[in-house]
Amino acid sequence: MSGDASALLAQIAHIGVDPERGGYTRPVFSAPELELRAWFIAQADHRGLDVEIDGNGVIWAWWDAPDARRVDAIATGSHLDSVPGGGNLDGPLGIASALAAVDVLRERGIRPVRPLVVAAFPEEEGSRFGIACLGTRLLAGLVDPQRVRELRDENGVTFAEAARGAGLDPVLIGLDAARLAAISAFVELHVEQGRGLEDLGQPVALAGAIIAHGRWHVRIDGRGDHAGATRMADRQDPVVVAAETVRALRAHALVVDDARGTIGRIKVTPGGTNVIAASVDLWMDVRHRDEPAVRRIVEEVTAATERSAAAEGCTVKVTEQSFSPTVAFDDGLRERMHAVLPDAPVLDTGAGHDAGVLAGVIPTGMLFVRNPTGASHTPAEAARPEDVAVGVIALADVLETLITR
Repeated sequence: MSGDASALLAQIAHIGVDPERGGYTRPVFSAPELELRAWFIAQADHRGLDVEIDGNGVIWAWWDAPDARRVDAIATGSHLDSVPGGGNLDGPLGIASALAAVDVLRERGIRPVRPLVVAAFPEEEGSRFGIACLGTRLLAGLVDPQRVRELRDENGVTFAEAARGAGLDPVLIGLDAARLAAISAFVELHVEQGRGLEDLGQPVALAGAIIAHGRWHVRIDGRGDHAGATRMADRQDPVVVAAETVRALRAHALVVDDARGTIGRIKVTPGGTNVIAASVDLWMDVRHRDEPAVRRIVEEVTAATERSAAAEGCTVKVTEQSFSPTVAFDDGLRERMHAVLPDAPVLDTGAGHDAGVLAGVIPTGMLFVRNPTGASHTPAEAARPEDVAVGVIALADVLETLITR
């Protein structure tokens, strides 16, 4: 149905279903994510949008103005990849709503004075190569392309290899200043990752800020040995040190008001039940509105880990994989959005977004759609069809005022 984002989401509900974790697993350049990219291109073609894929793997679907000049453009969109075992809304809701908003605008008879482009950004979640919002970071020149080409996933596949497998040339990744200069503003719609709107009884909100957040890789090396033949006093067990890392992160995050500290991924090598581990890799996610607070928590956890490692005879290396400072979205753009949506509350978010990365180089804003469960990065995330429909109209209203003036 034209303008129905829920119907569009239903079309992709079978793609990337994870029978083990539940929900969806759609890492960048995997078979499910490539299928979603093909679906998006087909939907754009169906609407007569002109599709191009840039050197960073971003898909751009253009609704050109009469003069066909792609300058002073308004962009919207989101991402198609997911975390392991995620839901069907985080990312795809923004894509489906953008396509549905194009339908609504055309049904209204809108003719854009400036071009509108719907974008699908790759590797927003960072679930395969460890850097969140990687596509937009490359686009904005915020990450070294050579470093990115050499990134490896858990199976040892490099980003360059995965990109080639997706039909892209990894030599072309990096800053695209000309494309950024052609975009006047970017508006991203996203399912809310929390219960703010549910508690307020509102279907849609404007974004205020994204709190500072980063990811750190902790590598602990010990000495592998036999679980039965090695006395407790003779062990150099990295799992013992890893346990202190987990404890320390929780303890230090709890004493900082509204901080968030998470270790959601641990890899033990070699991973045998009757084997003392040789090494442990952990990935920390730390967030707070105050950037120094984030840095301080990481420093304290690192110090606690190093003390435990010294006592256990292990070594530790902590590497920052990515960091995003607190982002305040463009005041002027938010004022224009608020003029269109005067009843929409303004909410901050603890989740990172492509709009947050792009905020440093172009004016950006966000819309959130109510999530009655408040859950995110899990199959429990949700949005009522009627709220999705309200979100589409809200996005269409905002885009209309931006592309016709």
